[in-house]
Amino acid sequence: MATVWQIDPAHTTAEFTVRHMMISNVRGRFGAIEGKVVGDLSDPTQAQVEAKIDAASIDTRNEERDKHLRSADFFDVENHPHITFKSTRIERVGDNQYKVIGDLTIRGVTREVVLDATFQGQVKSPWGQQVAGFSATTTLNRKDFGLTWNTVLETGGVLVGEEVKVELQVELIQQAA
Repeated sequence: MATVWQIDPAHTTAEFTVRHMMISNVRGRFGAIEGKVVGDLSDPTQAQVEAKIDAASIDTRNEERDKHLRSADFFDVENHPHITFKSTRIERVGDNQYKVIGDLTIRGVTREVVLDATFQGQVKSPWGQQVAGFSATTTLNRKDFGLTWNTVLETGGVLVGEEVKVELQVELIQQAA
């Protein structure tokens, strides 16, 4: 029977950075994440990853912007409440370094993405649980997922950049067999 590792939402973050007005970066995060990794972490290449993010949990520290991001102009959370990821394969590329390849679905559009992941280690918590950590990054083009809204600036350029940098910090808790 495969080992199941549950994502610990209290110790997991999904953050992003996107250009704003061609001169600065805006950071944001999603607050509601759930999912699991199924497999023996001594060989992550054999594991399977599934994650689900509540798209309405977006937080850029600006309520008006967050409301706009939840609207049909961007995530359309009324019709597409979740962002999902399901791995299709994991490749070892170095010591504790992996490529996690899988299907990311945003706004009903699914594309293959590659996450550059690092296994941070595994320990026994003070409460007796086996806990493991991973970090991962990727860069997406938001237009590939139907997030096309933008406006042209008077000085040239656009309000919102197309490239979105994503950073994940994931803590997993081993579930009882």
